[in-house]
Amino acid sequence: MGIFSKRSVNDLGEKKKDMPEGLWVKCPACGESLYESALAKNMRVCTHCQHHFTLSSTERIESVVDEGSFEETELQLDSVNALGFKDYLGKVKAYQAKTGLREAVVTGRAMIDGQPVVLAIMDFRFLGASMGSVVGEKITRAIELATKEKCTVIIFSASGGARMHEGILSLMQMAKTCGALARHSEAKLPYISVLTHPTTGGVTASFATIGDLILAEPKCMIGFAGPRVVKETTHADLPPGFQTAEFMKEHGLVDMIVDRGEMRATLSKLISYIQKSKAAA
Repeated sequence: MGIFSKRSVNDLGEKKKDMPEGLWVKCPACGESLYESALAKNMRVCTHCQHHFTLSSTERIESVVDEGSFEETELQLDSVNALGFKDYLGKVKAYQAKTGLREAVVTGRAMIDGQPVVLAIMDFRFLGASMGSVVGEKITRAIELATKEKCTVIIFSASGGARMHEGILSLMQMAKTCGALARHSEAKLPYISVLTHPTTGGVTASFATIGDLILAEPKCMIGFAGPRVVKETTHADLPPGFQTAEFMKEHGLVDMIVDRGEMRATLSKLISYIQKSKAAA
């Protein structure tokens, strides 16, 4: 008999239940385990493969605007269940409690390097940032505010598309937002669209893809229908990288692909340049 008896797993005792959760995050692109606090400091970009994690609207605002300059607008708008969709308002209230947001888009005035802008930031955590009546109305009012105050409007898109719970009312937001942008353009004022992962459906088919300049984060998905739906509909093999930002840039839909760490500086330069170009036109 050996001097030391062999230990079993049971000898280790019960699993600790007081181990803190959320300390580590696994990168979906490279599989690397990342320390949550370090990831947050790096704007939620993987330090190993540069994968861009989803940002909340609050994180997005903090990453691009001058500190303390953001002033939120349209806080009073709230969804109604006009079509009587089963438990729709219950879902909305659940997401309000979960995210701390009123709706799937946050709008407001801000400064970027001292230059006034109006922002609309879609937040994918809230019902997949689907576009219903409130989302469309808030974006429209943000555009109209930028037109009134003669400044640049910037929309950060991230959406699963139109909100099915509101049917045709959600589809109407496509025309409404584009109409507001047309008036903004007639006033010779800039609109910069920033596409983030994922930007799909009615959002892609409306305001997200009609910017004076269209920027995108690396490798984000951009399309109307998902690749599986497209493949099943066309019965064709899809090309490599189909519906990525890089594919869209190669085919002319996207003007620039901008790393998150460079987004603030890039927007600052573009605002200055495009404002002068519009005024001279």
